[in-house]
Amino acid sequence: MTENLNELLRPELLQYVILPALIGGTAVAVCAALVGVTLVLRRYSMIGDGLSHVAYGALCVAAVMQLAPLYVAMPVVMAAAFLLLGRGESGILKGDYAIALFSTTAMAIGILVSSKAGLVNDVSHYMYGSMLALRPAEVMLCVVTAVVMIAAFVLLYHRVFAVTFDESFSKATGIPVRIYNLVIAALTAVTVVMGMMLMGVLLISSLIVTPVLSAMRICRSFRGVVIGSVCLSVLGFVIGFLIAILMDLTPGASVEVVSVGIFLLCCLVGKLKGAE
Repeated sequence: MTENLNELLRPELLQYVILPALIGGTAVAVCAALVGVTLVLRRYSMIGDGLSHVAYGALCVAAVMQLAPLYVAMPVVMAAAFLLLGRGESGILKGDYAIALFSTTAMAIGILVSSKAGLVNDVSHYMYGSMLALRPAEVMLCVVTAVVMIAAFVLLYHRVFAVTFDESFSKATGIPVRIYNLVIAALTAVTVVMGMMLMGVLLISSLIVTPVLSAMRICRSFRGVVIGSVCLSVLGFVIGFLIAILMDLTPGASVEVVSVGIFLLCCLVGKLKGAE
């Protein structure tokens, strides 16, 4: 560990690898927590997992066609998010089975395309993330998205609260529910694609769900859950990332293990509070 620490303290490594990953990852953790609150409370917990599979299929197709992966995956995932979230319960495909259909089909397409083109090894990093390979443009996208999402939650807090808990009441009061659903779908798609670059296909949904579940154990209000989710998400990411760097572990898996540890701790705190 001492050797790893000495290696990581090199200025060029800190500036061009560690710091961008830490900034970009923290921004994604904030985004994931914010969209996660609305998704979990609306019983769309697995949407992150489904969209990450869609993104994997799009990324494999982009790799085969030698196109920029991010610019291919983003519109495809947004379209899938619009179909899954934007139409609410009015669409032909609803609920869990729509997510299952999208995710399995997209994953199958990705596997078929990459294996046929002989690019299985070239796209394998999408499965586990490449947190230490973020480019400046990707870090900037993460930060800008986080700022936009925080501003949206602050300025539109009461409307987001209403749409999250009761769409029918929101429509009756004149809130454009469909537009809000489309915005939430777009932000979810951006978060999933960015998060997949960090955590990979297999673990991105954990970044969306676990901090929210942790916050719900110790907070009793919507505002408390939102703030708590963001704090716990950032805390889990930073601790997990630093542990992975120091111990030479896979960052995405390390972040998830730490997040689960925080969840168990929150469960204990919640029980103790309930017993008082």
